Parts: sequence; C-alpha cells; structure tokens
Amino acid sequence: MFELILCSMLTVLPDYLYRRYAQGKRIGREINLYTVWYELRWGITACLVLTVSLITMIFYFHPSTKSVTAVFRTVTILPETVGRVEEVYVGPNQKVGAGAPLFRLDGSEQKAAIETARRRIAEVDAAMDVARTELAGVDGLIQEAQGAYQMAVDEYAMKSELLKTDAVARREVERLQTSIDSRKGAVDAALAKKKTLETQIAVLLPAQKASAEAAEKQAQVELDKTLVKAGVAGSVQQFTLRPGDIVNSMLRPAGILVPEEAGRVALIAGFGQIEAQVMKPGMIAEATCVGKPFTILPMVVTVVQDVIAAGQLRPTDQLVDVQQMGKPGTLTVFLEPLYGGELEGIPPGSSCIANAYTNNHEALADENIGMLKWLYLHVVDGVGLVHAMILRMQAVLLPVQTLVFSGH
Repeated sequence: MFELILCSMLTVLPDYLYRRYAQGKRIGREINLYTVWYELRWGITACLVLTVSLITMIFYFHPSTKSVTAVFRTVTILPETVGRVEEVYVGPNQKVGAGAPLFRLDGSEQKAAIETARRRIAEVDAAMDVARTELAGVDGLIQEAQGAYQMAVDEYAMKSELLKTDAVARREVERLQTSIDSRKGAVDAALAKKKTLETQIAVLLPAQKASAEAAEKQAQVELDKTLVKAGVAGSVQQFTLRPGDIVNSMLRPAGILVPEEAGRVALIAGFGQIEAQVMKPGMIAEATCVGKPFTILPMVVTVVQDVIAAGQLRPTDQLVDVQQMGKPGTLTVFLEPLYGGELEGIPPGSSCIANAYTNNHEALADENIGMLKWLYLHVVDGVGLVHAMILRMQAVLLPVQTLVFSGH
C-alpha cells in the first residue's frame, strides 16, 4: 500500500495535474468513472510498473520473513543406567542450578559390589602380611640349609683325605657326595621359595590389590551414576517422577531440563532462496516478536547457512524421487541482538517477524563510482525506509491481528 501511494504521487498525480490545468479537464465532468482509464492511462500504467519494480527492489535488497523463531534446545533428564527410583529431590517447574541432584536410583547392587571389592582388598593385604611372615621364615631355612650343606662339604673333604690312607670306606665317601648334592638342592629350593615370596610381595599381591581397588572404583562410579544431577542451570519441565518408578534410558526419560540461556542468545530466521545472493554476515536487521509486542529489536546477521535443509538426503533402502524434494526450502540465518539484553523478556520459542537491510556504504564511498550506479545504490538504500515503516506497522498491528482477527 505504501509503495502504491508513493508511486501514484510520482505518476498518476502529475498526469492528473497536467489534464486538469493544461487541458482544463475536471473530475466529474471530462474525467469520470467511464473515462478515467483513457484520460489517465499513462499515469496509471506508469504507476503499476513503478509499483511492481519498487516492491521487487524492496523485497529483494531488503528481505523480510515471518519464519523467525527463538529456537532453543532442551536437555533430556536421563540416567546412565536402568533402575528403580529411590528418592526424588525436585518437583515440576522447579529451577535448579548446575550440578544440583534431581533424583537417585536404587544402588544396593552397586553398594554390594563396593563392599565385595573392599573385602578383596583386605584379603590381599592379609595375604601380603602372611607372605612377609613366610619370607622371614624362609631366611632361617636358607641359613639352616646352607649350614647343613657346608657341614656336608667339610665332612666330604675330610673323608676324601682319609680315603687315601684307606682309613675310611669308599662307600662312605660316596654317601657323603650324595648328601652334598641333596643339601645343595635344599639350599636351591629355599632360595627359590624366597624368590617366589619376594615376587608375590613385590608383583603379584600388589597387582591383585590394584585390581581390587580398580573394581572398587568402578563400583563407586556405577553407584555415582545412580544419582542423577542437572548438567546445566535451568528449569525442570514435565517432571512427574515418583519413588518406585522404573526409569529406562532408552524407553522412559524422567523429564526435560530447559537451560536458562536457551533461546535467549539469537533468533533463527528462514529467508527465501532468492535472497541467497543478498544475505551476508554483518547485515543490519530488525525484528518484532509476538512475545514482546510494540517493540523493534535491532539485530545483526551473524551466520548465513551455506546449505538449504530441503535438499538433504539420507541413505535408506529406497531410491528417493527428486519430486519429493520439490518444495523450496528456506535460507537459514542467525540473528543476534545488536546490543546486549535485547532478547530479555521474549519467551524462548516465540514467533517473530524480521527484516534485513542491504548496506552499500562501502560501494558509495568509492571515488571511481559512476553517476548512474551512485544514484541506483542510493535508491536501493533509500527504499529500505519503506520496509522499516512496514515492520513498525506490523509491530503495532500484530497484537490486534493475534487477539482479534485470529479468534483468540
């Protein structure tokens, strides 16, 4: 409507003034309902052409969309294990801080595993004490065996000298030789037993104790998993859990946690594909939301998604007909507040209307720009004012349309 009124002032009005004052034709006489087209045909035709051109220029260089939402992500409240609820610490719609406990599952099995691991550690400690005691006893056995061995060696040496004078029977000397070998084996056996005990004390029993301690830590981790905490600060929604309920991480979540900053950082808008060459990061934008009427929010384009979601393809067991993806998708754009705190008071998930404005300031600052291009870029920047006026009218009429004409 604004475009039509503006263009009519530049086309129809001059044509009428020429007919009225140059040709003397008056409304109601020479210019009436039946002759208006013939008399003002040049002005009306020029008005239609100029209006269409102006609307095309405005919506192309200063795109607008009603597909704007304060998108937010929720956190599903789920335990890492399946179990029966034993205690519940929060209620529905309650605000919680990061790390606050939400509920606890039955941990009797995990507690039993911890106690078993602790008993195993105590058993290994006792076995280590026994091994140290046996090691002390083995030292005495080694000394005894070495003493007996040395006595056998000395006796064998003496009897060997006496054998030269035939004072001792040869069989007695041979018996002493066999005794030396036997005593030597006893010494080796005692030394081997000592080495075995030292290996048990230094390697085997510490390894068994480390395994038991690791089992205790694992059981403690499993017990800690029974206490479900809030990962982020936010409010608990759809939380109706009660003691005795069975919670399954795959089939039955406990509720939803809405983070405090959810939907309060940026707006996500879907512009038409035809604006793909116009939308650039850094563009100034404006938005008005249903959740905060009569307010214009200054925004800036921060991210322009370089793909369109409508064309995505997921591999399945069926061939995809391209006709099924014929519906044109939108260009996803992230809008962030130009100043801090602009999104305060807007409920996450609110529907909004947004405009983005093309800025040719750098191109106009070029000293080598031509006159026609300079004039064209000024016109492009100037017509953005019309779109800004339309957005402000929408901000004023939005509550009326929502509360009156929509039937709510």
